[in-house]
Amino acid sequence: MPPTNTPFNRSNPVAETTGRYLVLLKTDEIAEGIQTMNAVAGVGDVAHTADFNDSAPDASQLASDTPLLFDELSVAVVTMNPTQAQSLNVASVSNSSVIAVEPERVVYALSDSNWQLNMDGSPQPISPQDPNMSLDSTPLSISPEYLQGYRDAVNTLVDRLLDTNSSADIEGDDGGGTVLPNGSVTWGLQKTRVDTSVYSGLGIKIAVLDTGFDLTHPDFFGRIITSQSFIEGEDVQDGNGHGTHCIGTACGAQTPSTLPRYGIAYNAEIYAGKVLSNKGSGTDGGILAGINWAIANGCQVISMSLGAYAAPGQAFSMIYEQVGRRSLRRGSLIVAAAGNDSMRRFGVVEPVSHPANCPSIMAVAALSSNLKVASFSNGGINRKGGQVDIAAPGVDVYSSWPMPTRYNTISGTSMATPHVAGLAALHCEATGATGRELWAQLIQNAWRLSLTARDVGSGLAQAIDQAID
Repeated sequence: MPPTNTPFNRSNPVAETTGRYLVLLKTDEIAEGIQTMNAVAGVGDVAHTADFNDSAPDASQLASDTPLLFDELSVAVVTMNPTQAQSLNVASVSNSSVIAVEPERVVYALSDSNWQLNMDGSPQPISPQDPNMSLDSTPLSISPEYLQGYRDAVNTLVDRLLDTNSSADIEGDDGGGTVLPNGSVTWGLQKTRVDTSVYSGLGIKIAVLDTGFDLTHPDFFGRIITSQSFIEGEDVQDGNGHGTHCIGTACGAQTPSTLPRYGIAYNAEIYAGKVLSNKGSGTDGGILAGINWAIANGCQVISMSLGAYAAPGQAFSMIYEQVGRRSLRRGSLIVAAAGNDSMRRFGVVEPVSHPANCPSIMAVAALSSNLKVASFSNGGINRKGGQVDIAAPGVDVYSSWPMPTRYNTISGTSMATPHVAGLAALHCEATGATGRELWAQLIQNAWRLSLTARDVGSGLAQAIDQAID
């Protein structure tokens, strides 16, 4: 189902939705929950992902109006009108089999920046719901509160221009620390100690849910790759590049055809789930289908470099939080990008994006090569949930790209997330830890930085670099 054209306004943000709804059911009362959906909302027959091969529903099934239950998650995506959804929400208060009802959102591959600079050097937000907005597009409407922040940002800019020697000490400034790959490994693999690790992700399954993967890329010949598209009318072949870049960081070759090495878990099994279109957009239903598929196939790590804008004070999704918890109980750790809505050099820090803002989904912030917070990286500023859990390399990250380009260097919390996914695979191989235990290992082994937990969580994610007896 195509997304609705819901306007986006940072001063009064409204989530872009599809008109469908997500329904969270109690895991041990699925039949009762379906009966309630039928009795209260008249949703009709419900299809089950368990009835499809590998628990992967056809993309056409996902796009249809037929209700679909993700059996591994106990969540259904249902076409209802607002009155039906409200009735089901009311019923959830007294009916324990239905826990929550939420609108299905539109999500996006996270670009390296959601801001643009005006001719006078001042910042202007670009709606993530309109990633193709040009520099001369009509400015977004803004509130008085935002204008006050804008004024402060301009004042900060003036102060910096008058004191150019202080820029390297400002939190959030990348400090010109660009490092191009000129050795045997990328700077990201050096900083996370991958280059000295004896582990390779052998026997571990990593699912990367993104824009797909270039199955013809020569650096991946001979690898075990399972792929599935959840986008109607598009196969898994990556027509965007974002997914191929993320898979390269998490699972790229130990000895690529051209140095430097850019991949972490080079012996891991790759599960490439296309949940975002070649234009970089998707829906909650597709994301949940990908998570359901990954869990059903025993993936210990699920990497999601995608999201939707979350406003200051906005609560996290109860449904995604339960999905995160249920995934951890099944031994699958979900890592997700914290988001790129900030512009720290102008004093603007935005909250962690959906769904990374859920406490049971590991939110990953981005660092530059000099281990400063990337200017665009979101922070843990929402009081209930929405924290940053860990940080990883996310500025000028070199990795694979669809042929014939073969390689590309880009930035974003999208690039930091697969670093953590690959490192999680190394930890899983070394210790056998999965789920919450794997989460705890990553946090405990992170390199503490002289930066706030609001911005980097427990610190820079690290590999296990010595064999464990």
